[in-house]
Amino acid sequence: MAQPNQPTPERAAQGAGKSIPIEETRSAAEEAQPQGQPEEGVASDEPIEAEIIEDAGPSADEQVAQAKAEMQEWQDKYMRLHAEWDTYRRRTTEQREVEKARATEKLVTSLLPVIDDFERTIDYATKNGEGGLFDGVKAVHAKLVDVLKKDGVEVIDPTGEAFDALEAQAVATIDDASVPDETVSEVYQRGYKMGTKVLRPAMVTVTSGGPKREKPQEDAGKQ
Repeated sequence: MAQPNQPTPERAAQGAGKSIPIEETRSAAEEAQPQGQPEEGVASDEPIEAEIIEDAGPSADEQVAQAKAEMQEWQDKYMRLHAEWDTYRRRTTEQREVEKARATEKLVTSLLPVIDDFERTIDYATKNGEGGLFDGVKAVHAKLVDVLKKDGVEVIDPTGEAFDALEAQAVATIDDASVPDETVSEVYQRGYKMGTKVLRPAMVTVTSGGPKREKPQEDAGKQ
């Protein structure tokens, strides 16, 4: 049986009493690494200071500009609200005036037949010599007309004037060459108006056969 190789006494004697010194060597990478800095990938016990950038917020000029913008916005809202309020107030006032005028017109229109009766009574008393009746009825008639005039009622009585189709209604024509054509000869029933609105046109007779009436200068200039 083969025996394992064993060192011969000579080899053992040569190696006895000798020690191989182990020198502490550093690699080139370790020497290149600066002192005080940890190697890459190696944790360090020293705290690492992180650079924190704080948000300083808007500058003073930006804050002033923002405040001015907000002030302008509120001012615009106030102006719009003020304008809307003025418009509402004006429309409300106009509506009240229109309603008041309509109510007055309705009342006056209802009273016109009463005034007509007064005028017929006055005419009858005048023609039949009823002096006492004439004076009393005439006084009442004048008082009633004055009350209506205070409320803006105007009497339309165009006797002797040029015929105006907007304020009078011709019920008959008569030949009369002594006056210009289309002159109101007689008023059968007086008309009434409030402002520019005619409540009732006057009923009149109009002349014909006379000379043509000269047109006003304003109308002549337009042609």
